[in-house]
Amino acid sequence: MKGVLLVNLGSPESPTAKDVKPYLDEFLMDRFVIDVPFLLRALLVRGIILQTRPKKSAEAYARIWTDEGSPLIVISKKMHKKVQSLVDIPVVLAMRYGTITIMKGLQELKDKGVNEVMLFPLYPQHAMASTTTILVLAEELRAKHFPEMKFTTVPAFYNKPDYIKVLAESIKKHLEGFEYDHLLFSYHGIPKRHIRKTDITKSHCKIDRTCCSTPSPAHEFCYSHQCYETTKLVTEYLNIPKEKYSQTFQSRLAGDKWLTPYTDVEINKMPKKGIKKLAVVTPAFVSDCLETLEEIAMEANEEFLHHGGEEFTAIPCLNDEDAWCELVADWIGEFNKVKEYRE
Repeated sequence: MKGVLLVNLGSPESPTAKDVKPYLDEFLMDRFVIDVPFLLRALLVRGIILQTRPKKSAEAYARIWTDEGSPLIVISKKMHKKVQSLVDIPVVLAMRYGTITIMKGLQELKDKGVNEVMLFPLYPQHAMASTTTILVLAEELRAKHFPEMKFTTVPAFYNKPDYIKVLAESIKKHLEGFEYDHLLFSYHGIPKRHIRKTDITKSHCKIDRTCCSTPSPAHEFCYSHQCYETTKLVTEYLNIPKEKYSQTFQSRLAGDKWLTPYTDVEINKMPKKGIKKLAVVTPAFVSDCLETLEEIAMEANEEFLHHGGEEFTAIPCLNDEDAWCELVADWIGEFNKVKEYRE
């Protein structure tokens, strides 16, 4: 029997330092997130970051927390419910970090009689710190606890025409009535070394922007290329001229070389360049979360206005929009039609 495991990032149990600390510990101690030797990672995370970060992060989470709970969890559950109503095989929701674990998700599928699982990381672009960590953990759990299960994985869907259509139409809908001067595509940042580590050719990625537009097998796992390609395809679909949009990266950690340009730095410069009405979309996420609701819709908004901007619009993620849920259901339907599992 077939089934699906949708996997998103996760969230603390509450917007308090007490609950944020163990969540950050699990997240930042992941070897695919901070990819340095264990002892150095432990010193950095537990000896430095977790001494101050939980309180600051808890305050940020408190700004976006709802009566129902964490926006990411609430939205993901709504999306999951809609998708399940559209397909006739079991669909289970899990998170990479936190209490709604992948282990629990696989166990729930097993209890439903599932032995062939469609692993669906809810990330349009591939990255070590998102997609890879999900797939590696799932495989470790399968080998240890569910040896009878077979996995098939949904690859990065950043360039699938049906996804681009749904994303572009959603952006178009949210821009109606807003005469923006500029549309900014802000993607979650990653360290530059992650790009080099995922280069299967071991030679293509120079991280100089030219390699992103030069065809290569490396693009199958290159986060940078996939972000720029998403922007290119969406702007072509919407017929947005090049001078009306740009792309940046957000959410960096200090002390490392991350993908540039940085979202906050670029947004703060825009009013002096004559950009007074700014719209920001965050296509690295399918569900609104801390990075989109607090970092963009609140912080970036405040900074833009502070530096002389006049109007700011944060475009919501796809969340549980009908068109997005229907597309996910279509992909699940295609998986379900395959008669035999292919290794």
